[in-house]
Amino acid sequence: MSTVAIVYFSGTGHTHLMAQAIAEGASKLVGTEVELLQITGEQIVNGRWQDATIMEKLNRADAIVFGSPTYMGGVAAQFKAFLDAASQVWFTQQWKDKIAGGFTHSSSLSGDKQGTLLYLAINAAQHSMIWVGAGDFPSHYLGKTDGLNRLGSFLGIMGQSPMDMSGAEATLDPGDRLTAENYGQRIGTTVKRWSNQLVAI
Repeated sequence: MSTVAIVYFSGTGHTHLMAQAIAEGASKLVGTEVELLQITGEQIVNGRWQDATIMEKLNRADAIVFGSPTYMGGVAAQFKAFLDAASQVWFTQQWKDKIAGGFTHSSSLSGDKQGTLLYLAINAAQHSMIWVGAGDFPSHYLGKTDGLNRLGSFLGIMGQSPMDMSGAEATLDPGDRLTAENYGQRIGTTVKRWSNQLVAI
């Protein structure tokens, strides 16, 4: 049994929907357990993020997928507080050789989402993790209309929804949902392949 942990912050629900789709994709693999771990503002006390249960689950996981909406060209403050708190495991390199990946969402087609993915990838590199990119060509390159990787992101995956200040329930573009599901499957497959290679060695 392998475990994929998806740790994320969601402000308006869109990033949460991406996390759920990634979980659905990873869950398609037999013998894969998926944990959705949501970062919230309530976990920040006196400016410091803390949640021992989430950290324990991340430490046990074989893969960690990081997700945050893109705010002002980077990760949300709540998620940054979590990443800063995770420096405690960086000192002992507890996440070394775990599989890692990342995803983000914004209301703009660009929104400087790549800045968020770069930050997540650099954070994973500092933890000595093994980063997994999107792995799917944009379907419109191939003359298809399913919207797979419609934003053309390869470092990680991106989602986009028009800004809506009405308070309506969040929705996800069908192509972004498909991209997230595929990414979850790719993360799960990579974990199994990596684990098999380690056994072979």
